[in-house]
Order: sequence, then structure tokens, then C-alpha cells
Amino acid sequence: MIDVQQLMRERYPGNTWADVATRDGNLPPVLAEQSNPAQDLGDIPFARYIDQSFFEREFEQVWKRVWQFACRDEHLAEPGDFFVYDIGRLSAVIVRTEAGLKAFYNSCLHRGTKLKPSGSCGWSSDITCPFHNWQWNLDGSLKSIPCDFEFPQLDRTKAGLAELRVESWNGMVFVNFDADAAPLEDYLEVLPEHFRNWDLRGWYVATHVRKHLPGNWKVAMEAFMEAYHTPYVHPEMTNVVGDHNMQHDIFSRHVSRDLCAMGTASPTARVSMSEQELLDMMLVGDGKVVGDRATVPEGKTARWVMAEQLRERMKAEFDLDYSGHSVPEMIDSIKYHVFPNVMIYPAPGLCLVQQFRPDGHDRDRAIFDQYVLHPRPRDGNFEVADVEVIGEDEEFASLESMDPFLASVLDQDTDIMRAQREGMYASGKGAETLSIYQESRIRHFHRTLGEYMEGTSA
Repeated sequence: MIDVQQLMRERYPGNTWADVATRDGNLPPVLAEQSNPAQDLGDIPFARYIDQSFFEREFEQVWKRVWQFACRDEHLAEPGDFFVYDIGRLSAVIVRTEAGLKAFYNSCLHRGTKLKPSGSCGWSSDITCPFHNWQWNLDGSLKSIPCDFEFPQLDRTKAGLAELRVESWNGMVFVNFDADAAPLEDYLEVLPEHFRNWDLRGWYVATHVRKHLPGNWKVAMEAFMEAYHTPYVHPEMTNVVGDHNMQHDIFSRHVSRDLCAMGTASPTARVSMSEQELLDMMLVGDGKVVGDRATVPEGKTARWVMAEQLRERMKAEFDLDYSGHSVPEMIDSIKYHVFPNVMIYPAPGLCLVQQFRPDGHDRDRAIFDQYVLHPRPRDGNFEVADVEVIGEDEEFASLESMDPFLASVLDQDTDIMRAQREGMYASGKGAETLSIYQESRIRHFHRTLGEYMEGTSA
């Protein structure tokens, strides 16, 4: 059995993520914890990405059974607000009622017409079919039927909209098409405990970009589950961002994470920089929440300065007290993956949600949603961003709403996906070989995926 943690310590002595993270103080227990158990090192067949029968079975065995992120609470702030969530041919209408959240299959009980258009959101006093004007109240109970005398066979008390499961956690709304599924908090396993110090309910969607990509949804998602590619796809980042020395943790069936240090050189860097140079060039995922750079005091690090500056700004502008948060909690890329398809970054310096789904019912196309979260202003006045949709040949960098650095990284990540998809079809080997540590979370994802596909998941 290979001890992967020991392997990292030997390969990068004094320069693992934990080494970098503790130079400015002790880590909280949730970040000090390391967990990366031994795994089966067998190859992953490309059929999981390109085989139509596998894709079809995913909808039955996975998408109809798992909790999946649909939207944020602020999308459903007031009674009457609705949000349509689509996954392949499945569609749900989520509404805010006076009593709380409800979710319904997006299909009329009369002739099956979609009740709300795919991808829509807004406000409505009821739920009305656009075909024959059947109407339901927000709680799903039947409101009215034109020419109702035409339906003597219909029991009005049993003609409510078909419901599906919906729950909210930490400002995020999840749905599940399986009526018998365990509660969301059970599904999230260690996540609620890990996020006790990261309350995202006081944040809102400041930018939402949706990009259509030329590859299976897993191809798109897995590009964000490792930094093995960073020196070759993002070479400009290696001087100021850790990559090959990232920490990868696997906690449970549905939850894993990676930890990437900002304001420190990668083991692959070819130049050495002073702390002031590191600060001046420091890459933060959303520069709009950081502001201008300062000067590094004697005996301090660029990371410490950036964290302190961010604490001060959060207190002064948003009345958020991060005095008890460690340096990595403030500025590092802390990324949790929740099976099957969502990434949550809770650190104030890089607060994001990323979501990956099949694009319609095409195994070779994916939808990538990038949410950038900002703290809510003191006065409570904010506007939830509308989604901006771009195609495969359009760039994140073309959007004024995107931070230039973050847009550049996302463009580099997504530009490679068509080549990967085409290479899978062209392969004579028919499978991928993953590294034992840097790509361990991808392997763990496939293990969980296999359990669902075989019907053996808990």
C-alpha cells in the first residue's frame, strides 16, 4: 500500500500545501485534516464518457437518484419567485411559497406541456400551463381548469402537481427526483461540519456565466479536479500559485476537496520571487473583492498581507468579521466537490460555485455554470446577476462582468476540452491512466459513479 501523504512530503519537502499554509499560523482542524485512502489504480475506460448506453443509464441510475444543486436562495427570495432547473430531459420548477420551498415536475397533468420554459426564473402568482391554461397554486394544489365540466373523471383533491424533493443548505438549493432519497444533510456527509466556519447565506450571485462545451460533462468537471495540467495550460500561474503540491482529500462517498496555496511559487516554477513581487503579482480568483496591493512588512509574507487586507475590507465594507480566520481560509483556493457535479469554493478571496451537466441529452456536450459570489452590501441592496450564456467559440474574457484573471484561466481550461473529447474517440487504448495522488479525486469520483451505476450506493 502506497502512503500518498508521505509521498508528497518526500517529493516536496517543506513545500506541501500544509507546509505553506502553516507558515503564517496554525491551521483550524478542518484544514489540518488530511484524508486520501488507498485506491484501486486500474484504468478508467473511455466508454464512461463516450458510450451512449452508459450515458442513458446515468440518467436512470444517477441523475434520478442524487441530490443536485439547482440555484441559490436569493433566486427564490420572495413568495412567488420560481426557478427552472433542467438536467437532460428532466426538468423541475422550484417555487417559494409562504410556507417555504416547493419543487414540482415541470410537466402539466393535462397533456404534459412544460409549465415553465427551460432555464427561466422570475415571479408568478400561480403556475399556469401555456397550452390550455390549467392553473395550480404555488403549493401545487389545483386552482382552476377551463371548462372543468369536461373532466368529470378527475378527482380535484388528487390533481396537485407531482412533487420532487427540495431542500436548502448554506444558501444553496438542491433538488432530488427520488422520493425515497435520504435527507440532503445526510447526503452531504461531512460538508455541514466542515462549513461551520463558512457561512455563504450572506452572499449573493454577483456574476453567473453559462458556457456550452464540446465534451461529456465529466470531461468538463474533471478539468477542475486536478492541477497536474497547470504548468502546461496555465504557465503564467506557476510563479505565484501552488499546483503539483496541492493537497487532495477524500472524506466520504460524496465529498472530496483540494487545497491550493495562493501567493507562493509552484514546485514547477523556474524563477524565484521576493515576497513583495509575489504580492504584486498575486493571483486572486475574484480581484474585485481584494482591492489595491499593499507593501509587505518586514518579517511578513505576501499571503499574510493579502489575507489581512481582505479581512479589513470585509469588515469595513460588509461588516463581516474574519478576524478568527486563518490565512489560507481567507485567500487560498479551497474547493469541495459534492457528487456528482458541483464544486463549492468558500474562501472569501475566491468564493465560487461551479456546476457541470449534460447539455440536453447529448453525451458529447456539456453545460458549465460559473457562479461568482459577493458579500451582500450593508444596506441590503443588491441585484442577483442574470445568467450570461456563451458558446464554445466565445470567451469568458469577452464578458465585462468577469474578473480578467479568472476569465483567462477558465478560457484556458475550456479550450482544451474538444481535443480531449476527440482523443477519447480516437484512442487505441480505450482508457485513461490516472496519477495516484494529483488525480486521486477523479478516481474516487468514478468509484462512486460506478456504485450508483451498479445500484450499490447507500
